Amino acid sequence: MTQKDLIFFKRWFSDYCKSFYSPNSEDQKNILLKEQHTIKVRENIVDIAKRLSLGSHQTMLAEAISLFHDIGRFPQYAKYKTFRDSVSVNHGVLGAQILLKENILRDLPENEQKLIVKAVKLHNAFSTPKKENNSIIFFIKLIRDADKLDIWRVFVEFHESPVENRASAVSLELPDTPEYSKNILSLLYKKQIVPLSRIKTLNDFKLLQLSWLYDLNFKPSFQLFLERDYMNRITAQLPQTKEIQRVLRSLEEFINHRFKNNRK
Repeated sequence: MTQKDLIFFKRWFSDYCKSFYSPNSEDQKNILLKEQHTIKVRENIVDIAKRLSLGSHQTMLAEAISLFHDIGRFPQYAKYKTFRDSVSVNHGVLGAQILLKENILRDLPENEQKLIVKAVKLHNAFSTPKKENNSIIFFIKLIRDADKLDIWRVFVEFHESPVENRASAVSLELPDTPEYSKNILSLLYKKQIVPLSRIKTLNDFKLLQLSWLYDLNFKPSFQLFLERDYMNRITAQLPQTKEIQRVLRSLEEFINHRFKNNRK
């Protein structure tokens, strides 16, 4: 891949987003949300790559993956008016299909095409795939970290913004009630990622997002999480019960342990 390829991909992505712009204000807000999300994920992945001292070629591959990782979100929302895969379509698989159908990567070497398509297809899998080659797994881990870091931003800003400024699709149409599920707390205690199928309320979704800490891969990702104060900003939006506070303490201990012992 060259800088010329990357410039082409950036222009293609910008034009692709514009093709989904809508005169409906709510739809437009949700489309712009995903366009801005991709821009921020690209910034995150470049930041992580820099902190990992990756070379220029690896960084360009990472940038390309970040540009394409959510292209499935746009036709998903256009057709289903939701970003919830379980009631619509797997946006990672759809994104990979779009890359192949549009032949966007045609000028790249075959191994780079395969790597980008695989990373887009699998970036939203429940856990990092184990059966791919080391290079593909590495880039999947990169995009998963960069993606999570911006989803945390989107979610925090959603709750810190006035209601009229919020993009409706962020909350996944979940009820914003005081309740939360005890079984989700149990999974967090066990240091397990919470499946989306288990959540019933917006508080459950907040706890699910905190469980993503167990799936961060690189030390710079933990650094960025801490620098942006996401832990405190998310927990400030949760009920301040004793059992939730115990779970939060265990998460803080996990972060401290991983941060001190993760060399990369």
